This record gives sequence, structure tokens and C-alpha cells, in this order.
Amino acid sequence: MLFFLHPYLPIFLHCKLPLTENVSNYKSNGIIIGPDPRMCACCGGWYIQIDTITYEFDALPDNSDINLQVVSFPIPVKLDWKLATEAACPDTRITILRIKKE
Repeated sequence: MLFFLHPYLPIFLHCKLPLTENVSNYKSNGIIIGPDPRMCACCGGWYIQIDTITYEFDALPDNSDINLQVVSFPIPVKLDWKLATEAACPDTRITILRIKKE
């Protein structure tokens, strides 16, 4: 009987193995540097350094446990992000999709 199942065994095992997705994998590591005190159309919010580029962001996701009003800077973080879609602002403004302290 095992000889009969042999060609189908890899397919059967593949279908029975649980799908495990590591939800702790983040796109980037970064450091929230602090607030942006400038007063202009594309200013304000917070500075974050990702790799060697300093970006700006306006807010953290609602489910974030980081309170930017009471923390000490800099804050090492892991995050998922994308470039913001505001056409008038420079390409250094991002939207943070998911974030956690390191």
C-alpha cells in the first residue's frame, strides 16, 4: 500500500502541514528621532531614520503601544511602512503600517 501512495506522498504531506507565517517579520528597522517642530505645509509630525534616510511621518497606527507624547527619544523600532501619497510633499514622508519597539 505504501508503494502505491509513494508518488502522492509529497503532495499529501504538503497539504497537511500547517501554514506558518512569521508575523513578527518587519520590513525595516528604524529609529524614531523626535518631533519635527518646523511650521510649513509639509512639516510637522515626527522624524524617523530608516537605513541612512531620514523620513517624516504624521502618526502611528491606532494599535501601536508607543505614545510619542511621553517617551524619551531616540526610540529603536521595527516597522512596516510605505511612502505617503501626498503629491505636494517631498518623497520623505511615509505612512507607518505596523510598528513595535525593539
